Amino acid sequence: MPRLRSALLATAFVGLPLAALPLTAAVAQPVSGLYIAGGGGANWLQSTESSIPGQAGRDAVAAGLPNRGTVEWEVGFVGLVSVGYGFGNGLRLEIEGNYRRNEFESSFAAGQTSRRNDGNLYQIAGMANLLYDIAIPGVPVTPYIGGGIGYSHVFADGVVADFRPNRSQVVVTDDDKGVFAYQAIAGAAINLGVPNLALTAEYRFFGTTEVKLSGFTQNTNTGVRTPRSGSLENLNHSVLVGLRYAFNAPRPAPAAAQAGPAVSPAVARTYLVFFDWDRADLTDRARQIVAEAANASRTANVTRIEVAGHADRSGTPQYNQRLSQRRAEVVAAELARNGVARQNIVVQAFGESRPLVPTADGVREPQNRRVEIVLR
Repeated sequence: MPRLRSALLATAFVGLPLAALPLTAAVAQPVSGLYIAGGGGANWLQSTESSIPGQAGRDAVAAGLPNRGTVEWEVGFVGLVSVGYGFGNGLRLEIEGNYRRNEFESSFAAGQTSRRNDGNLYQIAGMANLLYDIAIPGVPVTPYIGGGIGYSHVFADGVVADFRPNRSQVVVTDDDKGVFAYQAIAGAAINLGVPNLALTAEYRFFGTTEVKLSGFTQNTNTGVRTPRSGSLENLNHSVLVGLRYAFNAPRPAPAAAQAGPAVSPAVARTYLVFFDWDRADLTDRARQIVAEAANASRTANVTRIEVAGHADRSGTPQYNQRLSQRRAEVVAAELARNGVARQNIVVQAFGESRPLVPTADGVREPQNRRVEIVLR
C-alpha cells in the first residue's frame, strides 16, 4: 500500500449604582461549564509515496514491476461531534469523534499513470483534546488553539490502480488497521444572537502513525496474484465550520449607566465600580462613578463610606485577596482625590468570598470583579 509523505501546511468595565444594573449583549467570553459542538467541511489527504517493503518489494522488482510510486486523493469530507467542559479561565477539555472520507484519484509508477481507479480511504477516530480560548476584551470573536491525541481506525476500501493497457498489472488494497492519532487545532468562535450559541471556524491538522496495509498485485495477462504490503503516512488538512452550545455561559458584563435618582440620607446608597480581568486600574467611566459617589457623600448626611474590594474566582484565593485589596485602595484614593476625607473611608477586601454572581472555581465573571462603595 502506498506510503504517504508530506509536511504540515499550515478576547473597562464600568461602575454604576447598584440599583441600576442593566445587562447588554456580552462580548466574547471563555467557555464556562459543559458544552457540545459539531461541524463539517473539507478534508485534504496528502499525496502518497508508494513503497513495497521486504520480500514483496523484491519480488515486484524481479517481476519487472515498480516498487515505488505516488498516489493522489480527491478532496474529501470531514465531520465531527464533541462534548467538552470549559473552566472559565480559557482552558477547555473535550472528547471528540470524527469521520473522514477521501476517494482514490490516481497512481503514478515507473512513468505510467493508472488508467482506471476506484476505492476510498475512510477514517474514524476518537480524540481527547485540550484547547485554550484567547479572550480579547471588547472583541466579539474568541480565537482558540489546541491539540489532541487518540485512536483512529483506517479503512482502505477496495482501492484499485489499473495500469493497463501500457502495463499489465492491477494493484488492489482492501484492508483496515487501528493506529495512534494526533491533531493540532486553530479556530475562532463568534457569539450568535441565540444565547450561549456560537459559530466556529477551524483548521485542523490530523495525522496518525504509519498504517500497515496489505493487498495484492495481479498480472492481468496470467491472472497471477502477488501479495503485497506497505505502510501509509496518513496526514490530513481539514477546514471546518460548525456550531457550539454552552450550557452555562458566563453572564455578560454590566453596561454603562448614569447614577440613579437621589435617595433619602437615611438609606444607604451603593455604587459599583467594575474592573477588567486581573486589573486594578480605573477606566474613565469608573472614575466618573467614583466622582458621583464623592459628590453624593457631600450633599447627603454621610458619616461613613465603606469601600469593599472583590475578585472573581479565576485565580487562587490568596492572589484574589491581594487583588481585591489593591482595587479597594485604588477606589479609596480616587475618593480622596475627589475631596472625601480619608478618615471617613473604611477599606475592606473580601477576595473571591462574596461573589455577586456565584460561579464555579476558575470562572471569569465580570460582575464579580468589582469594588462596592457604600454611603452610610
